[in-house]
Amino acid sequence: MTLEPVLARVDQDLDASVNRLLALLRIPSISTDPAYKGECDAAADWLVEDLRSIGFQADKRPTPGHPMVVGHADGDGPHVLFYGHYDVQPVDPLNLWDRDPFDPQLEDTPNGKVIRGRGSSDDKGQLMTFVEACRAWKAVHGTLPCKITMFFEGEEESGSPSLIPFMKENAAELTTDIALICDTGLYDDDTPAIITQLRGLLGEELTITGPDKDLHSGMYGGLAMNPARVLARVIASLHDETGRITVPGFYDSVPDLSNELAAAWDDLRFDEKAFLGEVGLSIPAGETGRRPLEMIWSRPTCEVNGMTSGYTGDGFKTVLPSKATAKISFRLVGQQDPDQIRKNFRKMVEEMIPADCSVEWRDHGAGPAGHMTTTHPAFDQARQALSDEWPNAAAFVGCGGSIPIAGYFKDILNMDAMLIGFGKDDDQIHSPNEKYDLSSFHKGIRSWVRILEKMTG
Repeated sequence: MTLEPVLARVDQDLDASVNRLLALLRIPSISTDPAYKGECDAAADWLVEDLRSIGFQADKRPTPGHPMVVGHADGDGPHVLFYGHYDVQPVDPLNLWDRDPFDPQLEDTPNGKVIRGRGSSDDKGQLMTFVEACRAWKAVHGTLPCKITMFFEGEEESGSPSLIPFMKENAAELTTDIALICDTGLYDDDTPAIITQLRGLLGEELTITGPDKDLHSGMYGGLAMNPARVLARVIASLHDETGRITVPGFYDSVPDLSNELAAAWDDLRFDEKAFLGEVGLSIPAGETGRRPLEMIWSRPTCEVNGMTSGYTGDGFKTVLPSKATAKISFRLVGQQDPDQIRKNFRKMVEEMIPADCSVEWRDHGAGPAGHMTTTHPAFDQARQALSDEWPNAAAFVGCGGSIPIAGYFKDILNMDAMLIGFGKDDDQIHSPNEKYDLSSFHKGIRSWVRILEKMTG
């Protein structure tokens, strides 16, 4: 099938493609808030109708939470599955938005036009790049280049509680030759990226209790143990002077960076000073002697995400608090076992708790790191296709974040997954004034057209 007429159709239809995306963005499908359950249903219905309009046999599948959308279209050649999610993050704090987050618009900025609104980048805009690529292909050729399954989730932003059961119950229907995931970003404005490794995630919350009530620090201070002090000691002990994490056995199954990957990442010429400068910092932290990209893509971490204890309101209160709480996350790599790390971490902390204090734990989930097998021919085909569309050649890169769905495709369906996205670091996903560059949307559609052509040509 001829590629150029499809790309031309994408260009000609861009305004209509943007308007379709804006219509989807107007639906406030916030999955974490029960008040928006009806809106999540509405977003699923919208996608079902849109897929049907381009020839997919699509329907909305119920789950104990928000529905899944599944669509199938026949074609010759390989069978690919495309995954995205239609739910979005809450918009708080609303007062920091420059416009209604669910009244999306095209805006002019010093760096070009952007699509402004909640979900524009994460993940509705990214999801629609693939749908629009299929629409253009169908309009030109009357059929799709291969057999395609669409799989859209409505709970990604709320922990995906229904995802694993749904995948297991529908494994035969969802298993294809390869999965495509569009929930990531470009390496930089001119360099597309294919994610080949993802860090896992372990979340822990601990609450240390000392006295059975808050105490007057003048009467009890010095004699009574302060749980905030215990917590501070625990947190201070988590890293040594070189930045290494001190949890026993933590570095078991952590691989060293291969020479091949080290050379490839060095070629990307990552500027850590500029990267940190964008958030008001200048000095790299982490493990001594490690490359900056290595630290954010292929080394494990332990970070304190929040701490609360005692009086935190305005003014001052001389209180000795009864409790102290911290939320701590670990990003995992290689074959690190999150369950074993949880056991080792809890044992380490419990051994530091004084005899008349106690610690309670709250589990915030766990998942191992993900690794993509780039020997599948689709990886080189996609890299060539992306390189044809963008100014710079596509790069195989790591990702410091965690996208569990990639691992689920491998573990549950025994499928390789390829993660390709067109977001930018300044898209402000999960934050006020989220945006998606119009160029990301446009070139994202063109990129998927090229990838489908390479995979089926």
